[in-house]
Amino acid sequence: MDSLSPNLFVKDINQTIDFYKKLGFNVVITVPDKGELDWAMMSCGNVTMMFQTFKSLANELPAISRQEGGSLLFYIKIKGIRKFFDSLKKEGVIIIKGLEKAFYGATEFSIHDNNGYVLTFAEDE
Repeated sequence: MDSLSPNLFVKDINQTIDFYKKLGFNVVITVPDKGELDWAMMSCGNVTMMFQTFKSLANELPAISRQEGGSLLFYIKIKGIRKFFDSLKKEGVIIIKGLEKAFYGATEFSIHDNNGYVLTFAEDE
């Protein structure tokens, strides 16, 4: 295996793009390239995330369904966690667990994204 790029189902691609830009992500590509978007790929460093509307796959994959945010957590390793944490607080991002040292040594904090997904950021300080 070479990589993992999650494809998260969201209600509004444009709102999701705006939120993830606050986290430092950049848009790589969207479908379509203008108008009401069905899908987007964003990246930040070595992390790539894809976002797609339920509506865009309703006929192709009708078995896809979930509650807000799903039942998973994305664990993202970063550098400069304290500065990043402070920048997100200034942006008004919802912090659900503040900076804390985990038993395995990493400094971590967790947020909710605009779709209810939980993102935990960690650094081995």
